[in-house]
Amino acid sequence: MALRGTSLPETAGPAPVGAVPHPDNVRGDPRPPALDQAERGRLLGGAHHDPHALLGAHPVPGGTVFRALRPHARAVSVVADGTRHPLVSEGDGLFAAVLPYPEIPSAYTLLVAYDDVEQEVHDPYRFLPAVGELDLHLIREGRHEQLWQALGAEPMTHQGVTGTRFTVWAPNAQGVRVAGDFTYWDGTQYPMRSLGASGVWELFLPGIGEGARYKFEITSRYGHRFLKADPMARRTEVPPDTASVVAVSRHEWGDAEWMAHRGDTPVHQAPFSVYEVHLPSWRPGLTYRQLADELPAYVKEMGFTHVELMPVAGHPFSGSWGYQVTSYYAPTPRLGSPDDFKYLVDALHRAGIGVIMDWVPAHFPKDDWALARFDGEPLYEPGDWRRAEHPDWGTYEFDFGRTEVRNFLVANAVYWCQEFHIDGLRVDAVASMLYLDYSRDSGQWEPNVFGGREDLDAVAFLQEMNATVYRRCPGVVTIAEESTAWDGVTRPTDCGGLGFGLKWNMGWMHDSLQYIQKEPVHRKYHHHEMTFSMVYAYSENYVLPISHDEVVHGKQALVSKMPGDWWQRRANHRAYLGFMWAHPGKQLLFMGQEFAQGAEWSEAHGPEWWLLGDDYHSAGDHRGVRDLVRDLNTLYRDTPALWQRDCDPGGFRWVLCDAADDNVFAFLRFAADGAPLLAVSNFSPVVRHDYGLWVPDGFPAWRQALNTDDVRYGGSGVGSAGPLKREDNGLRVTLPPLATLWLAPER
Repeated sequence: MALRGTSLPETAGPAPVGAVPHPDNVRGDPRPPALDQAERGRLLGGAHHDPHALLGAHPVPGGTVFRALRPHARAVSVVADGTRHPLVSEGDGLFAAVLPYPEIPSAYTLLVAYDDVEQEVHDPYRFLPAVGELDLHLIREGRHEQLWQALGAEPMTHQGVTGTRFTVWAPNAQGVRVAGDFTYWDGTQYPMRSLGASGVWELFLPGIGEGARYKFEITSRYGHRFLKADPMARRTEVPPDTASVVAVSRHEWGDAEWMAHRGDTPVHQAPFSVYEVHLPSWRPGLTYRQLADELPAYVKEMGFTHVELMPVAGHPFSGSWGYQVTSYYAPTPRLGSPDDFKYLVDALHRAGIGVIMDWVPAHFPKDDWALARFDGEPLYEPGDWRRAEHPDWGTYEFDFGRTEVRNFLVANAVYWCQEFHIDGLRVDAVASMLYLDYSRDSGQWEPNVFGGREDLDAVAFLQEMNATVYRRCPGVVTIAEESTAWDGVTRPTDCGGLGFGLKWNMGWMHDSLQYIQKEPVHRKYHHHEMTFSMVYAYSENYVLPISHDEVVHGKQALVSKMPGDWWQRRANHRAYLGFMWAHPGKQLLFMGQEFAQGAEWSEAHGPEWWLLGDDYHSAGDHRGVRDLVRDLNTLYRDTPALWQRDCDPGGFRWVLCDAADDNVFAFLRFAADGAPLLAVSNFSPVVRHDYGLWVPDGFPAWRQALNTDDVRYGGSGVGSAGPLKREDNGLRVTLPPLATLWLAPER
C-alpha cells in the first residue's frame, strides 16, 4: 500500500526497540516487525518501562511501523495526510503495520472501531515527554518548590493538541499505567514511560480533560498489580469513592488588597484572635459556597481576626475530623470543588478575616489505595518498622530523610498558601515528629547518629518547610502544635531554631484549665498554676489555645469544666476568657465555646446553635457569653497594650501574683508607647470591696473598660462604675465575684 506520488528509500532507519524485522518485509509490505515475546509480555502485563519504544510510529526498513494498543477494538487504522491505512491485528489488542512513509508524519490520528462505534483519536505514543528536564532535575534534588506543576494530572495543550499530562513518582515500580472511567478502569491501553533516575512516570493523553476520573495502575517489582489514587491529585471523588479527578481552576480572586497588606505588621506584633472551625459541622449540610455566605459575616461580627480550619485536605473517614489525610493536594470534596473552597477563602479575606489551615505532615493512614506502600514497598513511609508506624494512631509516618518525600511535603505547604491564599499553617503533632522515642518503649526505636532521641531528619524538614514558606509566601505564619519544651520552636532557622512563627502554649492551657476546674475553696493551693506561665512566656511566641482537643472525648465543654451551679459555671467561664484575652500571647477559641455550649462538641451535630434561640428560657445566658466574646475581641483589637508587645517582657508587669488566699491575679500590659491596661481576675465567689491595686505614675484617673460580671453578659452587675482616682500609689477597686476586670487610664 503506497501513497500517491511517494517514492520510498530502501531503508528509513532502525527498527524500534524490541522489534524483530520480518524476513519478508520489503518495500510496500504492510506486515510489521514482530515484537520480541519478552517485550510483548512486559508491555501487555503492565511491566514495561518504555512503552513508547514499542507503540506509536518508528522508522523501519521499508517505511514506518505504526503500532497501537487498543484492547477490545475490532479494527484500528492510521489516518495521515487524509488517507486511511488499516493496521493488522497482532492479537491481545495490538494492531500494527508498516506504512510507506520515509519519515514519521508530523500529525496523524488513529481510527479505532469498536462493535458499536468508531472513534478518531490522537495517538498518545507520538508525543514527546511533557515534563521538562529542569523539573526532573529539581525532583531528583528534592527542591521542586512547585511540585504540583510537574506531577499529577495537568490539563494542557502539548504539541498543538489538548489533553492531560499524567505524571507520578513511583521509583520502585516495574511499570505504571493510567486507568480511568475513560478506560473502564482497565489500564492496559495506557502504559506510561519511565523518565529515568527521577523515578517519574509520564504519559500525555490527548482528549482527556476536566472531570475525568483516574488512578494509576502500578506493577510492583515483585509482579503485584494494584490501583493507586494520585498523591498529587488536585481533586478527588466524594468518599467512599476514591478516584482522583482531573481538575481545572477557574476561580478569579477578589482579595488583592488583603494579599497585598496581610504581611504589613509581623504577626507577633499584631492582634491575633482565632476562631477554630470544623467546616463540615459548623453549620451541618452547608457547602463551601453556602458557608461563604454565613461564616465570614459571623466571624466578623464576633470580632475574631482569623479563622483556623480543621484539616480540609482530602480524607476518607469523616470521623477523623480531617486528621487522617490521604489526598494532600485536594480539599475534601464533601463540601464542594477546589474552586468552591477558594471562593470561601476569598470571601473571608474580603471580610477582613485571615485563614489558617490545620496541616498534618506527621502521619498518614494505611488505606491500600492511597500513599501506603505506594509502589509496592515503603516509599512515603520509612522501611524500618521502628520508624514506619505511628504508635498512637495506627498510621504510617513520613520518611523525612528521603529528599522526594520531604519535597512532597514542603511543596504541599507552599501549595496551600500559594494556590489557595491560605494565611497560615497550624502544623499538627509536631512533638510526634521531633522525637524518635515518641510513645515508644525501649527497643522500639533507634537513637540518632549522636546517640540522642531527636529525629534529625524531621528537624531538617521542619526548618526547610518554614524557611521555604516564609520566603515564597510573604505574610504567611506557621504555627506549631508542640507539646514539649523543645528549645527554639519559634526561633529563626538561621539561628538554629525550627523557624515557626508561633507555638501553641500547651503548658498554659493545661495549667489554667487545671486551676479553673477546682472549687474556689481549693484554688489557693493551685495558685501557681495560673502564674507559672509567665516564667516561660517569652521563651517562644505563643498562642493560648482552647481548641477542639479540650472539648471532646469526655473532657467536657469549657463551661462544663467549671465548678458550681449554672450561674457560677458561666461566671467562671466569663472570668476565664477575660483572663485569657489579657494574658500575653494570642488567643484561639473553638466553636461553641463563644456562647458557653454545655455539651461536648460532636462532629455529627456541630455547635448547639439552638441555645441562642428565642424560645429557649436560658438563651440570654448563652447570648450574654457570646456578647462578652464579641466585646473581648473588639476591645482587644482596639487596645495595642494587649497585643503589641506580646513577645517583649517589657510589655508585662505583675501587680498581684501572690494573693493566693484571695484567688486574685492582677497584672499590667503596656503598648509600645507605654499606654497601660490593668487586668484583674477574682476567681472566688466573694465580692471584694475597696481592694488595693498598684498602678504606675502618670495616670491619675482610670475607668472600667470591661467587666465580665456585667448584667448584659449574664452577671450580677457588681463593679466600680465611675472613674477611679489614683491614691497612695494605687486604686481602690470593688472586685466582682468570679469575674475579670479590665481597667484603662482615662484619656
